[in-house]
Amino acid sequence: MATVIRENIGLLNDKLIVKIEKSDYLPAFEKKLKEYGKTANIPGFRKGMVPAGMIKKLYGASIFNDEVLKGVEKKLYEYLNEEKPEIFAQPLPLVNSVDMIDINNPGDYEFGFEIGLKPDFEIPALESAMLTFHEVQVTNEMIDEEINRMQIKAGEMTEPEVIDNPETVLNVLFNECDAEGNVLEGGITRENSVLLKYFSPALQEKLKGLKKDDSIVFKMKDAFGADKLGMMLSDLGFDAKDEQAAEKHFKLVIEKIGLVEKKGMTEAFFNEVFPGKDIKDEATFRSTLEEEIQTYWNSRSQNQLHDQLYHYLIENTRMDFPESFLKKWLQTGTEKPKTAEEAERDFPGFSNQLKWSLITDKLIKDNKLEVNAEELRNHMRVEVTRYFGNMNMGEDMSWLDSYLDRMMKDEKQVESTYHRLVTEKLFKFLADQVKPTKKQVSADELAAMEHHHEH
Repeated sequence: MATVIRENIGLLNDKLIVKIEKSDYLPAFEKKLKEYGKTANIPGFRKGMVPAGMIKKLYGASIFNDEVLKGVEKKLYEYLNEEKPEIFAQPLPLVNSVDMIDINNPGDYEFGFEIGLKPDFEIPALESAMLTFHEVQVTNEMIDEEINRMQIKAGEMTEPEVIDNPETVLNVLFNECDAEGNVLEGGITRENSVLLKYFSPALQEKLKGLKKDDSIVFKMKDAFGADKLGMMLSDLGFDAKDEQAAEKHFKLVIEKIGLVEKKGMTEAFFNEVFPGKDIKDEATFRSTLEEEIQTYWNSRSQNQLHDQLYHYLIENTRMDFPESFLKKWLQTGTEKPKTAEEAERDFPGFSNQLKWSLITDKLIKDNKLEVNAEELRNHMRVEVTRYFGNMNMGEDMSWLDSYLDRMMKDEKQVESTYHRLVTEKLFKFLADQVKPTKKQVSADELAAMEHHHEH
């Protein structure tokens, strides 16, 4: 009768020895051999009439090995299902020589497996977390900038006769030339589109008043400020830091002048931006826009608080790992096996991900943060309605229920949506447990904090 012996071999690292007797696999082997005899097609013999000795000679060793290993695997997983040890991944086979399996001398065999055990740990008290809610206060400059962007987006492109506005778009031809404007044979020739305000202030003044087909000669480093020079050099095919290229002269020929005529601050524009709100004056439009912008920044502030919660839990939750086992698993148990050096290099990041996964699993389980089928379906409904609404699919949405039925049968879609919603519930729960200090910051300061977080 097959048995399993468990031994500790390290921190959160055990060895399972599966002992299998002849009686555990031999009957299955003999049965399988007879089945082969009934179905085997061997030249010179009628189907089902192949001598048993020939079947055993041709297929016996392979079948024998399979049945022994099946018996071992069956006993291993029976043990795991009965004892239910909290393990990482799947058991890793220790060095077992299949050569010891001998069809001509059936006997008892032992196979070893290594398992990594999940640690016990406690979640640190969230009430004592020293966190900060970084608030961004919407300014008039933010509102003006957003209105300008919306007016340009909703505006119409015009073709003025002369250049007279920093927002003018110039379609131009760059011709490499000498200081006098003589085009060089074999030099760089490239078409481009450039906003007037990208040029240096001095060159902007020289360009103002020019018309289509007019031209101007300049040295690259004089034509663009340090913040734009690299970009323009790259557009012309040079390295962005090529100092010699920055000394080159170019003759700029104006091929087309364009300028977006911004949408006026009219009732029609207000309701194009906020359909259904029946906004009639600029003051109401600005206050509505301010609320929208504030909601956006509040959301980003909340996400940044969530990032602090993540780091607080990762840094303050004490947790041990079966490192040796996990590094072996990284080398052999993943879809893309790694070398020992790669496993060593990747382990810190991998262990952090593993730590976060264990923390979230425990928090979700202990606090019963579940997502039911109705919540999944309602979330999908909102997402689909928003998507097709943006595509102007009309008011007839009678197809929606059958579409959602199909989505609910898509395992990947359901899993992805579930993960998103349960993560939202988790962070809302965590945020409700803490009392962060409020601090007002600029939009740039908050963006910089978001840029530097890692996980």
